[in-house]
Amino acid sequence: MKDKKLCGDMKDDKKEIKMRNDIILSEVVRLVEEGVSVTLPVDGRSMLPFIVGGRESAILTKPGKLKKGDVVLAWTDDRRYVLHRIIAIDGEKVTLMGDGNLQGMEHCTTDGVKAKATHVVDCKGRRRELYTPWRTMAARLWQKLRIVRRYLLKIYKITHRIR
Repeated sequence: MKDKKLCGDMKDDKKEIKMRNDIILSEVVRLVEEGVSVTLPVDGRSMLPFIVGGRESAILTKPGKLKKGDVVLAWTDDRRYVLHRIIAIDGEKVTLMGDGNLQGMEHCTTDGVKAKATHVVDCKGRRRELYTPWRTMAARLWQKLRIVRRYLLKIYKITHRIR
């Protein structure tokens, strides 16, 4: 029996070029500021289960009016970019946390929010909205389940074959 590869694990014949994240993300921010919608491959597991790093990409646009629950690309106070969910806004201060993170939050100003993720695209090109009523409700519930998130993430990673 052949092993079934997940599309995020497949390699094709295309040449891979490695670039530093800061160079790529600076260009992404520049394009978004010019009004261009940018599709950015996501790496890491900090947004599980809503965005799967290494298998999905986020479509980024100008952020507009920010609200709790938005998934944004932000330049944080500790001088790095993250694609995380807004969990609180207090005036100009924004608090972020990855859906897959068990602890730890990032902080930035509203000016530090450079883009908003509107959709996620999987490796087969299927596109899904991040802010449907169902997804919004699921994200709110996920925030409330922070205490048991460790166990839910473990089950999710096993059932979806994520390392």
